[in-house]
Amino acid sequence: MEKGACLSPKYEAYMGTKDTRDARQNQAMKPPVPPPPALPPFAELCVVDTNVILVANGQHPAVSEACVQTCRDWLEQIMACGRIVLDDGFEILHEYRHKTNPQAGQGAGDAFVRWVLHHVNDASRCELVHLEADPVWGFRHFPHDERLWDFDPADRKFVAVACRHPQHPPILQAADSKWVDWAPCLADVGVAVHFLCDREVHQFHLHKFGR
Repeated sequence: MEKGACLSPKYEAYMGTKDTRDARQNQAMKPPVPPPPALPPFAELCVVDTNVILVANGQHPAVSEACVQTCRDWLEQIMACGRIVLDDGFEILHEYRHKTNPQAGQGAGDAFVRWVLHHVNDASRCELVHLEADPVWGFRHFPHDERLWDFDPADRKFVAVACRHPQHPPILQAADSKWVDWAPCLADVGVAVHFLCDREVHQFHLHKFGR
């Protein structure tokens, strides 16, 4: 390069000072950090468990910042080009609103709930399915499988919505370790559970249940 020629900002940023070059060299000498578990592919249509929203809002102090950011990224992606499924009785939406602050909250989860409220009548972004009550299983479309007998009653609506929809969309889950035991049973009936914080949810499960 000729003397006096201007360096591009990108080149200057890359070269940096001697200190930054030394720091890069030292960083290169460190052992590589193992990559995080691969995330499931983005689901254009999905059921969002409230736990994902709470983690994105920073309301789950036990998870890592990487887990929080992953949940935020997924919610942002859904708002940009995805679709969700809710029940037409709005039990899921009521839970979203009860556990967040969509009116004035500044969290990523609050923003997502505001988006849901704005699009709840837009079938191109939010699909509604009708759920029928069942005196034993909670919902008629919840799988009548003995392995799911102890399934948390408060979470059954998410499964019922996924089963009721003709496409059986996946359920997004963040850090609720109970779902680790339920996921194989749900897979048997055609409903996938996407764990956005796979490593951590299994660590929580091991700590809580010893397996």
